[in-house]
Amino acid sequence: MSKKRVLSGIQPTHDSFHLGNYLGAIKQWAQLQEENDAFYCVVDLHALTVETDPKLLQKRTLLSAAQLIAIGLDPNKCTLFIQSHVPAHNQLAWVLECMTGFGEAGRMTQFKDKSQKGGADRTNVGLFTYPILQAADILLYQADLVPVGEDQRQHIELTRDLGQRFNNRYLEVFNIPQAQIIKALAKINDLQDPNSKMSKSAASMSGVIELLDSSDVILKKFKSSVTDAGKEIKYDEKSKPGISNLLTIHSAFSGKSITEVENEFADKGYGDFKTAVADVVNSELAPIREKTATLMQDPAELMRILEIGGEKANQVASETLKKVYEAIGLAI
Repeated sequence: MSKKRVLSGIQPTHDSFHLGNYLGAIKQWAQLQEENDAFYCVVDLHALTVETDPKLLQKRTLLSAAQLIAIGLDPNKCTLFIQSHVPAHNQLAWVLECMTGFGEAGRMTQFKDKSQKGGADRTNVGLFTYPILQAADILLYQADLVPVGEDQRQHIELTRDLGQRFNNRYLEVFNIPQAQIIKALAKINDLQDPNSKMSKSAASMSGVIELLDSSDVILKKFKSSVTDAGKEIKYDEKSKPGISNLLTIHSAFSGKSITEVENEFADKGYGDFKTAVADVVNSELAPIREKTATLMQDPAELMRILEIGGEKANQVASETLKKVYEAIGLAI
């Protein structure tokens, strides 16, 4: 039986991924590459919807790729590449934009949320057409499965609609993908606001654990994490959200059940528990930090790896684009 093709991407909008990214998606990507034909890309074109310093974007693109490899994406087992290295992404996006209704694009909830926050005058057209470029990212590679979080389900539905619309109107060119909604290994909340999920858009980074934070910084963030009244280390999201969040993190990294962690710390105080959580997190993240740093010391070699992935991605994408252009009547 042939392998299913999987495609997913991540934006290089920050210097480091955080625990939510790691447990929510990327760690599973490494598992998916073992039994699937996996394509993973750093979607730098999508990052342009937010104004970014050019040198910083370039640095973050390489840092993102280095972290993905350090976490376990093996360029010998998956196709790892940079989105902008494959011109067909933009080319197919234009074709799909010409098939997408204005109202249809305007109904995307992420666009509505972000444009309402920023205001119409500060919202660029790229943010409006973002889901259509995302559809092109997926359809180009004839993906079977797209591992995403629940918040991306609507975008995958648009991708499916556009692929089916093209197939019905012209020729059956596109494989219609399925969303594979990833169940996060753990729901990780902010250490300073344990009722909100961990996010880079948080008011303060003191509650966000970044993969590239030093061991000392991670320990400090856990020690200063918000806890709850009382002394009992017990999972209770409503009355003890802070401790519950720490129990979830410990369980995700130690492999022990929450009940086992509760029993282990039944006679310990909050201080000892916080230190223990920091220790299990640091033991897993330290090798990732070290490998990322090693890869970043030789950017030329890192680019060579990404260019190999880009060549393979280009071959697949170009073949799809050729079929699209022929189907819609472009003289090629």
